[in-house]
Amino acid sequence: MSSLAPILGWLQRRAENFIALLLLGMFLTFLLQITFRYLLALPVSWTNWTVEFVSIAWLWGILFGYAFVVRDADIIRLDIVYNMLPLGVRRVFDVLTGLTVAAILLWTLPKCWDYVEFMFRERTPALRIRFNYVFAIYMAFAGAVIVRSLLNVVGAITGKGGRYQTPSHPEGHDYD
Repeated sequence: MSSLAPILGWLQRRAENFIALLLLGMFLTFLLQITFRYLLALPVSWTNWTVEFVSIAWLWGILFGYAFVVRDADIIRLDIVYNMLPLGVRRVFDVLTGLTVAAILLWTLPKCWDYVEFMFRERTPALRIRFNYVFAIYMAFAGAVIVRSLLNVVGAITGKGGRYQTPSHPEGHDYD
């Protein structure tokens, strides 16, 4: 596994680069739209592609980002009540939650794939991108959520992982 670490690190950095490019593209497109609409007074219909591009880039940024960039430790949780529970109860809740999420996504995956395949027939109005390309990122997102959920289940059963370790120093919060 340690021999894969450099490759996985390189892939992680490329995924971060991709997200950064999506954000840059959205920002530049937004500036272009403002320039043409308000400074050059060109018709709004000419800039319809910008709204479409930003919408697709936002969708891909959110789903691709969660699937390949965001680490489990980076996820914001509202866990005030959860943290008040005994460790054993939290582990049971994590097992039940992880199995439920993974089961629901696994159950819906074939129908989602059918929908993505079906959408090859349609194209976006302005950019003419096939909708199966637009929606294909959902499959990677669903796969990543399934894997994360099952890893959380394994962590809860074995008691391994940052969520079940007591910090040895006072600064050991989950936002380190």
